[in-house]
Amino acid sequence: MTPRQKRLWTLVAVLAGLGLATAVALKAFDSNLQYFYDPSEVRAGKAPSGKAIRVGGMVAKGSVVRAPGSLQVQFVITDFAQNVTVQYTGLLPDLFREGQGIIAHGELKNGTFIADEVLAKHDEKYTPPEVAKSLKKRHEGLGADGASATAPAATKDEGTSR
Repeated sequence: MTPRQKRLWTLVAVLAGLGLATAVALKAFDSNLQYFYDPSEVRAGKAPSGKAIRVGGMVAKGSVVRAPGSLQVQFVITDFAQNVTVQYTGLLPDLFREGQGIIAHGELKNGTFIADEVLAKHDEKYTPPEVAKSLKKRHEGLGADGASATAPAATKDEGTSR
């Protein structure tokens, strides 16, 4: 083998090793990622079942149900367009309450989100960025009164004046 061929094979081996190391690193990185989904995306089937994900939204009023004598709680989160039921066993954050923005980490199973961690916003002015973006996106299609922006608007009668 000539010196040129040896350098070529060394270069091929180094590139193959680098490619293999990159593939292993990307696979490990992807398995540790938790993608964020809002309730509308979950209901549309965009969220994978059985894989660790994050779901966020506002806790729906009147939806929190605690099992007596245990730490199990069930509640509904909403993006004001769709709802997702969340089940959680453990201590909830002190700031958790109805009407509050939260993010839950866990898995989607049979249409119910099984959370292993629940995070609540830390003050009245803060909403997690993912939740704020999701809620803003869902509200763009709604008017100030909650009616669809595509619904016909009430028109002022031209014959009357104030």
